[in-house]
Amino acid sequence: MIDYERIFESDFLRATEGAALVAHRWMGRGDKEAADYAACDAIRGMFDLMDMCGEVVIGEGIKDEAPGIFKGEKVGTWPEGGPQFHIALDPVDGTTNVSKGMPNSVACIAAAMPTAEGENALEDIPAFYMEKLSYPEKVRQAFIADPSLPISVEAPTEEVIKITARILGKDIRDIVVMILDRPRNHSYIEDVRRIGAKLRMIADGDIAAAIAPGFVTSGVDLYVGIGGSPEGVLSAAGMRCLGGGLQAKIWPRDNAERESLIADGYESMLDRVYLSKDLAKGENIIFSATGISDSPLLRGVEVRGSVARTHSVLMRVKSRTMRSIKAHHDLSKKTFRLRSANGEVPLLD
Repeated sequence: MIDYERIFESDFLRATEGAALVAHRWMGRGDKEAADYAACDAIRGMFDLMDMCGEVVIGEGIKDEAPGIFKGEKVGTWPEGGPQFHIALDPVDGTTNVSKGMPNSVACIAAAMPTAEGENALEDIPAFYMEKLSYPEKVRQAFIADPSLPISVEAPTEEVIKITARILGKDIRDIVVMILDRPRNHSYIEDVRRIGAKLRMIADGDIAAAIAPGFVTSGVDLYVGIGGSPEGVLSAAGMRCLGGGLQAKIWPRDNAERESLIADGYESMLDRVYLSKDLAKGENIIFSATGISDSPLLRGVEVRGSVARTHSVLMRVKSRTMRSIKAHHDLSKKTFRLRSANGEVPLLD
Protein backbone atom coordinates (compact mmCIF):
# COMPACT_ATOMS: atom_id res chain seq x y z
CA MET A 1 0.00 0.00 0.00
CA ILE A 2 1.34 3.41 -0.94
CA ASP A 3 2.24 5.63 2.01
CA TYR A 4 1.05 8.97 0.63
CA GLU A 5 1.84 10.82 3.84
CA ARG A 6 5.51 9.94 3.47
CA ILE A 7 5.46 11.04 -0.16
CA PHE A 8 3.84 14.43 0.47
CA GLU A 9 5.05 15.44 3.93
CA SER A 10 8.13 17.29 2.67
CA ASP A 11 5.98 19.29 0.24
CA PHE A 12 3.76 20.48 3.08
CA LEU A 13 6.94 21.44 4.94
CA ARG A 14 8.15 23.45 1.93
CA ALA A 15 4.78 25.19 1.87
CA THR A 16 5.05 26.41 5.48
CA GLU A 17 8.73 27.31 5.03
CA GLY A 18 7.88 29.42 2.00
CA ALA A 19 4.97 31.09 3.79
CA ALA A 20 7.17 31.96 6.78
CA LEU A 21 9.99 33.35 4.66
CA VAL A 22 7.81 35.63 2.54
CA ALA A 23 5.66 36.74 5.50
CA HIS A 24 8.79 37.61 7.49
CA ARG A 25 9.58 40.35 4.99
CA TRP A 26 6.58 42.21 6.45
CA MET A 27 7.74 41.90 10.05
CA GLY A 28 7.06 45.14 11.92
CA ARG A 29 5.81 47.00 8.85
CA GLY A 30 2.27 47.50 10.13
CA ASP A 31 0.50 45.70 7.29
CA LYS A 32 -0.89 42.35 8.43
CA GLU A 33 -2.96 41.92 5.27
CA ALA A 34 0.15 42.14 3.09
CA ALA A 35 1.95 39.53 5.21
CA ASP A 36 -1.08 37.27 5.02
CA TYR A 37 -1.42 37.68 1.26
CA ALA A 38 2.26 36.89 0.71
CA ALA A 39 2.05 33.72 2.81
CA CYS A 40 -1.11 32.57 1.01
CA ASP A 41 0.53 33.21 -2.35
CA ALA A 42 3.52 31.05 -1.41
CA ILE A 43 1.38 28.19 -0.10
CA ARG A 44 -0.84 28.22 -3.18
CA GLY A 45 2.27 28.20 -5.34
CA MET A 46 3.57 25.09 -3.61
CA PHE A 47 0.18 23.39 -3.75
CA ASP A 48 0.14 23.99 -7.53
CA LEU A 49 3.08 21.55 -7.81
CA MET A 50 1.58 18.76 -5.70
CA ASP A 51 -0.07 15.81 -7.49
CA MET A 52 -2.87 15.47 -4.96
CA CYS A 53 -6.60 16.03 -4.81
CA GLY A 54 -6.66 18.59 -2.02
CA GLU A 55 -9.62 20.43 -0.59
CA VAL A 56 -9.44 23.17 2.01
CA VAL A 57 -12.00 22.23 4.65
CA ILE A 58 -10.82 24.84 7.17
CA GLY A 59 -9.35 28.00 5.74
CA GLU A 60 -8.56 31.56 6.58
CA GLY A 61 -10.49 34.76 6.70
CA ILE A 62 -13.49 33.70 8.80
CA LYS A 63 -12.98 36.28 11.55
CA ASP A 64 -11.53 39.28 9.76
CA GLU A 65 -12.10 38.72 6.02
CA ALA A 66 -8.35 38.61 5.54
CA PRO A 67 -6.87 37.80 2.11
CA GLY A 68 -6.82 34.09 2.65
CA ILE A 69 -7.18 30.56 1.39
CA PHE A 70 -10.81 29.73 1.96
CA LYS A 71 -13.00 26.76 2.74
CA GLY A 72 -13.95 24.77 -0.34
CA GLU A 73 -10.92 25.82 -2.37
CA LYS A 74 -9.47 22.98 -4.47
CA VAL A 75 -5.68 22.73 -4.33
CA GLY A 76 -3.16 20.44 -5.99
CA THR A 77 -3.10 19.20 -9.58
CA TRP A 78 -6.03 16.79 -9.09
CA PRO A 79 -4.67 13.91 -11.19
CA GLU A 80 -7.07 11.06 -11.90
CA GLY A 81 -6.91 8.61 -9.01
CA GLY A 82 -4.68 10.96 -6.99
CA PRO A 83 -4.61 10.81 -3.18
CA GLN A 84 -7.23 12.89 -1.41
CA PHE A 85 -6.28 15.29 1.38
CA HIS A 86 -8.48 17.49 3.53
CA ILE A 87 -6.51 20.56 4.53
CA ALA A 88 -6.73 23.02 7.40
CA LEU A 89 -4.29 25.89 7.39
CA ASP A 90 -3.34 29.25 8.79
CA PRO A 91 -0.66 30.82 6.57
CA VAL A 92 0.08 33.34 9.35
CA ASP A 93 -1.21 32.58 12.80
CA GLY A 94 -0.46 35.84 14.55
CA THR A 95 -0.82 38.41 11.76
CA THR A 96 -1.02 41.26 14.26
CA ASN A 97 2.22 40.05 15.84
CA VAL A 98 3.94 40.09 12.45
CA SER A 99 2.67 43.57 11.67
CA LYS A 100 3.98 44.85 15.01
CA GLY A 101 7.25 42.90 14.99
CA MET A 102 6.16 40.85 18.01
CA PRO A 103 6.82 37.18 18.89
CA ASN A 104 4.48 34.20 18.57
CA SER A 105 3.65 33.86 14.89
CA VAL A 106 3.80 30.69 12.81
CA ALA A 107 2.74 29.33 9.43
CA CYS A 108 1.01 25.99 9.74
CA ILE A 109 -0.84 23.33 7.77
CA ALA A 110 -2.65 20.16 8.82
CA ALA A 111 -3.47 17.65 6.09
CA ALA A 112 -5.56 14.55 6.70
CA MET A 113 -6.69 11.75 4.44
CA PRO A 114 -10.45 11.23 4.86
CA THR A 115 -11.47 7.97 6.54
CA ALA A 116 -14.93 7.73 4.98
CA GLU A 117 -16.62 9.02 1.85
CA GLY A 118 -18.29 12.36 2.47
CA GLU A 119 -16.78 12.87 5.96
CA ASN A 120 -14.43 15.72 6.77
CA ALA A 121 -11.22 14.39 8.29
CA LEU A 122 -10.84 17.79 9.98
CA GLU A 123 -13.97 19.02 11.75
CA ASP A 124 -15.44 22.25 10.43
CA ILE A 125 -16.75 24.13 13.47
CA PRO A 126 -19.54 26.58 12.51
CA ALA A 127 -18.66 29.18 15.15
CA PHE A 128 -16.01 31.85 15.46
CA TYR A 129 -14.63 30.81 18.86
CA MET A 130 -14.12 27.82 21.12
CA GLU A 131 -13.14 27.38 24.75
CA LYS A 132 -9.94 25.35 24.79
CA LEU A 133 -7.84 23.34 27.18
CA SER A 134 -4.63 21.58 26.17
CA TYR A 135 -2.27 19.56 28.31
CA PRO A 136 0.79 17.23 28.14
CA GLU A 137 0.73 13.54 27.26
CA LYS A 138 1.24 12.50 30.88
CA VAL A 139 -1.93 14.36 31.87
CA ARG A 140 -3.83 12.88 28.92
CA GLN A 141 -2.79 9.35 29.91
CA ALA A 142 -3.96 9.98 33.48
CA PHE A 143 -7.33 11.18 32.16
CA ILE A 144 -7.67 8.08 29.96
CA ALA A 145 -6.95 5.88 32.97
CA ASP A 146 -9.42 7.78 35.18
CA PRO A 147 -12.01 9.88 33.29
CA SER A 148 -13.42 11.11 36.60
CA LEU A 149 -10.40 13.38 37.06
CA PRO A 150 -11.26 17.10 36.68
CA ILE A 151 -9.36 17.38 33.39
CA SER A 152 -11.98 19.07 31.29
CA VAL A 153 -12.61 22.29 29.42
CA GLU A 154 -15.77 22.48 31.56
CA ALA A 155 -13.95 22.04 34.89
CA PRO A 156 -12.88 25.04 37.00
CA THR A 157 -9.45 26.20 35.90
CA GLU A 158 -8.13 26.03 39.45
CA GLU A 159 -9.10 22.35 39.69
CA VAL A 160 -7.39 21.61 36.37
CA ILE A 161 -4.22 23.29 37.61
CA LYS A 162 -4.28 21.33 40.87
CA ILE A 163 -4.65 17.94 39.22
CA THR A 164 -2.06 18.81 36.57
CA ALA A 165 0.44 19.71 39.30
CA ARG A 166 -0.24 16.40 41.05
CA ILE A 167 0.16 14.34 37.88
CA LEU A 168 3.35 16.12 36.81
CA GLY A 169 4.81 16.04 40.32
CA LYS A 170 5.12 19.81 40.50
CA ASP A 171 4.24 22.50 42.98
CA ILE A 172 1.24 24.56 41.87
CA ARG A 173 3.50 27.63 41.83
CA ASP A 174 5.62 25.93 39.14
CA ILE A 175 2.75 25.13 36.78
CA VAL A 176 2.95 27.43 33.73
CA VAL A 177 -0.39 28.35 32.14
CA MET A 178 -0.55 30.17 28.82
CA ILE A 179 -3.58 32.35 27.95
CA LEU A 180 -4.47 34.61 25.03
CA ASP A 181 -4.68 38.20 26.30
CA ARG A 182 -8.28 39.12 25.54
CA PRO A 183 -11.10 40.56 27.69
CA ARG A 184 -13.08 37.36 27.10
CA ASN A 185 -10.36 35.45 28.95
CA HIS A 186 -10.38 37.64 32.05
CA SER A 187 -11.91 34.96 34.28
CA TYR A 188 -9.25 32.41 33.28
CA ILE A 189 -6.51 34.92 34.02
CA GLU A 190 -7.95 35.67 37.45
CA ASP A 191 -8.24 31.95 38.24
CA VAL A 192 -4.55 31.38 37.48
CA ARG A 193 -3.49 34.35 39.55
CA ARG A 194 -5.74 33.39 42.45
CA ILE A 195 -4.29 29.89 42.78
CA GLY A 196 -0.72 31.14 42.39
CA ALA A 197 0.36 29.34 39.22
CA LYS A 198 2.66 31.01 36.71
CA LEU A 199 0.88 32.96 33.98
CA ARG A 200 2.22 33.58 30.48
CA MET A 201 0.03 35.73 28.28
CA ILE A 202 0.22 36.04 24.51
CA ALA A 203 -1.04 38.88 22.35
CA ASP A 204 -2.01 36.78 19.36
CA GLY A 205 -1.37 33.44 17.67
CA ASP A 206 -2.85 30.67 19.79
CA ILE A 207 -1.93 27.64 17.64
CA ALA A 208 1.68 27.57 18.84
CA ALA A 209 0.49 28.27 22.38
CA ALA A 210 -2.09 25.48 22.38
CA ILE A 211 0.43 22.95 21.07
CA ALA A 212 3.19 24.05 23.45
CA PRO A 213 2.10 21.74 26.34
CA GLY A 214 2.79 18.79 24.03
CA PHE A 215 6.50 19.70 23.96
CA VAL A 216 8.45 18.90 27.12
CA THR A 217 10.97 21.62 26.25
CA SER A 218 8.38 24.41 25.81
CA GLY A 219 8.12 25.25 29.52
CA VAL A 220 4.31 25.41 29.18
CA ASP A 221 2.12 22.97 31.12
CA LEU A 222 -1.39 24.11 30.19
CA TYR A 223 -3.14 26.27 27.65
CA VAL A 224 -6.60 27.56 28.58
CA GLY A 225 -9.02 30.14 27.27
CA ILE A 226 -11.17 31.19 24.35
CA GLY A 227 -9.66 31.44 20.88
CA GLY A 228 -10.46 30.87 17.23
CA SER A 229 -12.23 27.68 16.14
CA PRO A 230 -10.08 27.06 13.02
CA GLU A 231 -6.97 27.45 15.17
CA GLY A 232 -8.46 24.91 17.59
CA VAL A 233 -8.71 22.27 14.85
CA LEU A 234 -5.14 22.90 13.73
CA SER A 235 -3.97 22.65 17.33
CA ALA A 236 -5.87 19.39 17.75
CA ALA A 237 -4.05 17.91 14.75
CA GLY A 238 -0.72 18.96 16.23
CA MET A 239 -1.52 17.56 19.65
CA ARG A 240 -2.61 14.25 18.16
CA CYS A 241 0.81 13.97 16.54
CA LEU A 242 2.49 14.72 19.86
CA GLY A 243 0.30 12.55 22.09
CA GLY A 244 -0.90 15.45 24.19
CA GLY A 245 -4.55 16.25 24.83
CA LEU A 246 -6.84 19.03 23.69
CA GLN A 247 -10.48 19.65 24.55
CA ALA A 248 -12.69 22.34 23.09
CA LYS A 249 -16.26 23.56 23.28
CA ILE A 250 -18.11 26.06 21.09
CA TRP A 251 -18.27 29.53 22.66
CA PRO A 252 -20.97 31.74 21.08
CA ARG A 253 -19.97 35.40 21.31
CA ASP A 254 -23.47 36.55 22.17
CA ASN A 255 -27.12 35.50 22.09
CA ALA A 256 -27.41 36.48 18.45
CA GLU A 257 -24.70 34.01 17.42
CA ARG A 258 -26.17 31.29 19.65
CA GLU A 259 -29.61 31.78 18.11
CA SER A 260 -28.10 31.78 14.61
CA LEU A 261 -26.30 28.50 15.28
CA ILE A 262 -29.50 26.94 16.59
CA ALA A 263 -31.47 28.20 13.60
CA ASP A 264 -28.89 26.66 11.27
CA GLY A 265 -29.30 23.25 12.94
CA TYR A 266 -26.20 23.23 15.15
CA GLU A 267 -27.90 23.16 18.57
CA SER A 268 -26.58 19.68 19.38
CA MET A 269 -23.01 20.93 18.94
CA LEU A 270 -23.26 23.72 21.49
CA ASP A 271 -22.93 21.53 24.58
CA ARG A 272 -20.52 19.01 23.11
CA VAL A 273 -16.99 18.74 24.46
CA TYR A 274 -14.71 17.92 21.54
CA LEU A 275 -11.56 15.91 22.10
CA SER A 276 -8.60 16.23 19.76
CA LYS A 277 -9.60 13.00 17.99
CA ASP A 278 -13.05 14.50 17.30
CA LEU A 279 -11.55 17.57 15.65
CA ALA A 280 -8.73 15.81 13.77
CA LYS A 281 -9.92 12.32 12.83
CA GLY A 282 -8.15 9.14 11.82
CA GLU A 283 -4.50 8.20 11.82
CA ASN A 284 -3.43 9.66 8.47
CA ILE A 285 -2.65 13.22 9.54
CA ILE A 286 0.37 15.40 8.75
CA PHE A 287 1.12 18.60 10.64
CA SER A 288 3.73 21.12 9.50
CA ALA A 289 4.58 24.45 11.11
CA THR A 290 7.37 26.97 10.54
CA GLY A 291 8.14 29.83 12.89
CA ILE A 292 7.83 33.38 11.57
CA SER A 293 8.69 35.07 14.87
CA ASP A 294 9.80 33.32 18.07
CA SER A 295 7.13 31.33 19.92
CA PRO A 296 7.00 28.63 22.63
CA LEU A 297 6.85 26.12 19.79
CA LEU A 298 9.44 27.41 17.32
CA ARG A 299 12.11 30.02 16.75
CA GLY A 300 11.29 32.53 14.06
CA VAL A 301 12.97 33.28 10.74
CA GLU A 302 16.51 34.59 11.11
CA VAL A 303 18.09 36.53 8.24
CA ARG A 304 21.78 37.34 8.04
CA GLY A 305 22.74 38.95 4.75
CA SER A 306 21.56 36.64 1.99
CA VAL A 307 21.12 33.60 4.27
CA ALA A 308 17.83 32.86 6.03
CA ARG A 309 17.31 30.20 8.66
CA THR A 310 13.95 28.62 9.34
CA HIS A 311 12.85 26.40 12.19
CA SER A 312 10.02 23.93 11.59
CA VAL A 313 8.28 20.89 12.99
CA LEU A 314 6.94 18.12 10.76
CA MET A 315 4.81 15.50 12.47
CA ARG A 316 2.59 12.51 11.71
CA VAL A 317 -0.10 10.89 13.82
CA LYS A 318 0.39 7.34 12.51
CA SER A 319 4.06 7.04 13.41
CA ARG A 320 4.16 9.67 16.18
CA THR A 321 7.30 10.95 14.44
CA MET A 322 8.19 14.54 15.26
CA ARG A 323 10.94 16.07 13.18
CA SER A 324 12.54 19.32 14.23
CA ILE A 325 14.01 20.88 11.11
CA LYS A 326 16.44 23.77 10.90
CA ALA A 327 16.99 24.84 7.30
CA HIS A 328 19.44 27.29 5.77
CA HIS A 329 18.23 29.10 2.65
CA ASP A 330 20.64 30.94 0.37
CA LEU A 331 18.37 33.72 -0.81
CA SER A 332 20.80 34.74 -3.54
CA LYS A 333 20.07 31.39 -5.21
CA LYS A 334 16.68 30.32 -3.88
CA THR A 335 13.43 30.96 -5.72
CA PHE A 336 9.85 30.64 -4.50
CA ARG A 337 6.92 29.30 -6.42
CA LEU A 338 4.16 31.93 -6.20
CA ARG A 339 0.63 31.53 -7.54
CA SER A 340 0.50 35.23 -8.50
CA ALA A 341 3.57 34.86 -10.72
CA ASN A 342 2.61 31.41 -11.99
CA GLY A 343 6.22 30.44 -11.55
CA GLU A 344 9.44 30.76 -9.58
CA VAL A 345 10.58 34.16 -8.33
CA PRO A 346 13.59 35.22 -6.20
CA LEU A 347 13.00 36.64 -2.75
CA LEU A 348 15.97 38.98 -3.13
CA ASP A 349 15.39 41.49 -5.89
